[in-house]
Amino acid sequence: MGSTNIKKVLIANRGEIALRVQRAAKKLGIKSVCIASDADKNSMFARNAEELKLIGGLTPQDSYLNFEKVIQAAKETGCDAVHPGYGFLSENADFAARVVKEGMIFIGPTAEAIRTLGSKTGARAAVTKRNVPTTPGSKGGLADAELIKEAERIQFPVIIKAVAGGGGRGMRVVNSTLEMKEILPRARAEAKKNFSSDDVYIEKYIIQPRHVEVQIFGDSHGNVVHFGTRDCSTQRRHQKLIEEAPAPYLSDKLRSEIHAAAVSAAQSVGYSNAGTAEFLVSGDSFYFLEMNTRIQVEHPVSEEITGTDLVALQFEVAMGGNVPRQEDIRFCGHAIEFRIYAEDPENNFAPSIGKVSTIKRFSESFVREDYGFESGDEVTPYYDAMLSKLIIKGATREEAILNSIRAFKVYKVEGLKTTIPFHKWLLLNKTFQESCIDIGYIEREFKDAKKLLSEVAAREIVDPLFRTGPEGLEILEFYKYRSQKFEAEYVLEVLHRNDGVFVVTPTDGSGKRAKNKNCRASNGLKTALRTVMTDVLENVPPGQVY
Repeated sequence: MGSTNIKKVLIANRGEIALRVQRAAKKLGIKSVCIASDADKNSMFARNAEELKLIGGLTPQDSYLNFEKVIQAAKETGCDAVHPGYGFLSENADFAARVVKEGMIFIGPTAEAIRTLGSKTGARAAVTKRNVPTTPGSKGGLADAELIKEAERIQFPVIIKAVAGGGGRGMRVVNSTLEMKEILPRARAEAKKNFSSDDVYIEKYIIQPRHVEVQIFGDSHGNVVHFGTRDCSTQRRHQKLIEEAPAPYLSDKLRSEIHAAAVSAAQSVGYSNAGTAEFLVSGDSFYFLEMNTRIQVEHPVSEEITGTDLVALQFEVAMGGNVPRQEDIRFCGHAIEFRIYAEDPENNFAPSIGKVSTIKRFSESFVREDYGFESGDEVTPYYDAMLSKLIIKGATREEAILNSIRAFKVYKVEGLKTTIPFHKWLLLNKTFQESCIDIGYIEREFKDAKKLLSEVAAREIVDPLFRTGPEGLEILEFYKYRSQKFEAEYVLEVLHRNDGVFVVTPTDGSGKRAKNKNCRASNGLKTALRTVMTDVLENVPPGQVY
């Protein structure tokens, strides 16, 4: 395939990804056209479009999912390429083929690759030929009795999935033959409703796995490279809430094996352009889950650790360019992406519809924000309610978490409920801070949401005596104290931790520090000092303090 210059691109999407694609096109000197439904005609991406084409309709089916409207908009505005973003028509093989048939460039993989990998069973068959590990499972097209027989062969629990499915919809975990008989008709009905096909298959259900994915990229010259791992285990009902790169707590050997498997999976279909190979990881084992044939919502974290503009690379590859050599892709630091949704985490993440009255953003060198809403914008019931993606960087994962805590002390969205309180809870969760969590962790641990979030809110009350150093650095203060009961002298070290908590550690003044059980922490300085004095220094003999 030779090189073909793109002069003008139709962005077949909305919200923050429409703006993101527009920025990449502008960077490359490519003109762009945004389309907008009736519900979106006054939204931020429409207001900021280089050129806007109204296509009418309110629902996705009447607007961004309508083939004819999108194709007609591209032709009427003189576009020679279409970028589908993510969601909507981005993984629709028929749409990709139609764009090419109309003489335009589809900025994504070929229709054939989308069709093969869009079928879960087709993808499993393709990658298995390249020795990519997959979970035991069935093929598609089986009757209920055959599926039950397969489930009994590979042993319960199993998960029922729609062959044409995606985005976590329609998945059902079953633990017995009786349960499977009851659930299969419902799973087929759900698959039919969401994907226009009632074909389902089963896989062995891996208990408490992590969700680790790899950003891959291919070109039309047969080259495929990876841009590292991402961990997307923080999810609820198979919907991702945060993502981070690189995936933490993987051995070098396991990480290399996952990278190789992702590249091999892409090579199995001659893959070109951006894609993501998703895996379940359990211990030192991993299993291919699926391939997403598009740019992902979470692509910014991979961009931040590699210094690569992946959306611009999509354009370059679509014009016949090469992907970089694998040895030229460098990895540096850690990045976490927080999806800010207009949802109420206290009320089972119910949608929150209405006007965004105020957004107070946080600006620092370690912060990137890709957003599609500004103060005064309306969140409608017709489309995905993601307001923004807040991407926080650090030299290490620990630093990225601390930077994130700082950012969420300032970042605010007012006027409706958002997922910001959930993110604050997660950042203060010691399990998340210190180890890897599995894909079921949030549903297990975030059940009493109202209580958990009220505790977070209470911790956010900042004592007027709390101080930070330059660039938000934590500071230490020292107080002298004499125990009246034991006539002992202490120097109390007070750490102003950057989450607003005071940690008081008794010392003997020469560097000898108290045992952890004899330290105290509170978001009130006087409370922290008083409890150390009464609970420890006036109650525990000096020889037992250290």
